[in-house]
Amino acid sequence: MRPTVHDIAAAAGVSLATVDRVLNQRAGVRTVTREKVEQAIERIGYVRDVAAANLAKSRVYPLVFILPSGDNSFMRGLEEQVRAAIGRSAVERTDITVVTVPAFNVEALVAALDEARAGSPAGVAVVAIDSPDVIAAVDRLRADRIPVVTLVSDLAGSKRDHFAGVDNIAAGRTAASLMGRFLGGRSGPVAVLAGSMLVRDHRERLDGFRTVMAEHFSGHALLPVIEGQDDPALVERLVGQALAASPEIAGIYSLGAGNRGLIAALKRRVNAAPVCVIAHELTQHTRAALNDGLIDVVLNQDAGHEVRSAIRVLKAKADGVAVIGAQERIRLDIFLKDNLPFEQDSNQMPAEGRQD
Repeated sequence: MRPTVHDIAAAAGVSLATVDRVLNQRAGVRTVTREKVEQAIERIGYVRDVAAANLAKSRVYPLVFILPSGDNSFMRGLEEQVRAAIGRSAVERTDITVVTVPAFNVEALVAALDEARAGSPAGVAVVAIDSPDVIAAVDRLRADRIPVVTLVSDLAGSKRDHFAGVDNIAAGRTAASLMGRFLGGRSGPVAVLAGSMLVRDHRERLDGFRTVMAEHFSGHALLPVIEGQDDPALVERLVGQALAASPEIAGIYSLGAGNRGLIAALKRRVNAAPVCVIAHELTQHTRAALNDGLIDVVLNQDAGHEVRSAIRVLKAKADGVAVIGAQERIRLDIFLKDNLPFEQDSNQMPAEGRQD
């Protein structure tokens, strides 16, 4: 049974009226009392039924999701989750438009943001590229009082309302800790594979990874970053060249997409020393590679949770009500071959089967 506002009031030791004021960001609540209520919300796992409230108001929310195009498996999974949300539009009272733009293309992303702004939607969710021009486009949306949520890759420095994604610095630090432990006493450098340093999530993961490797595993030098543009063919060629040039490579950290190319390059190695491989996002390709022993660890973010979170936040911002931080925190999952979930329990699990 899901917690209710009565449970919040009991857990925080306050009245229902106080809980209502906190949930709806009304004045008249002391800071210490507001903090007690917010802590109680997080502790008991309260999830606000925004859909029911919107149904009562008979409001429809036009939302725009701007995603990178291409064959990046994770991004296509993210798009599937947005399409699933479109299927729930009648219940959630949303009118969602999906716009795709070429990956890592600043000009195309700015044009898409400006086009969305011209349509005056209730909110925009975007996989951001960290660029002054993109920041300016997001800020133009906010100047028109259109809420903006960044997905997967953040845009710090902009006036965006919320980021729906994992803590990418922590993700990089986690990858380094695992890498160092998995390598044990083995010597050799570590290669890093990225999509593009234009996106903040890749830079933040790299920063976290470098910091922990330097602090705790300095015996493993980091080779220059391989930027594969999330292109499987390009990644396969570049990783193959790196392995041929440095056969002593002990580990590879794939902090972006392009894992199909990485897997293909690893499969071509014959009678070579083992390499510890840590990658991001549990897709059909990384799942198979885990089972085959080509990848040791996959760090995963729940695309479905991110999409549902973005929708909740955009609707809340449009209504001027509070966002429940605990509900919108995106978890980083760590998968080994030994704890792989069933196929239906991955990012494609339907919303009604998840508690977020």
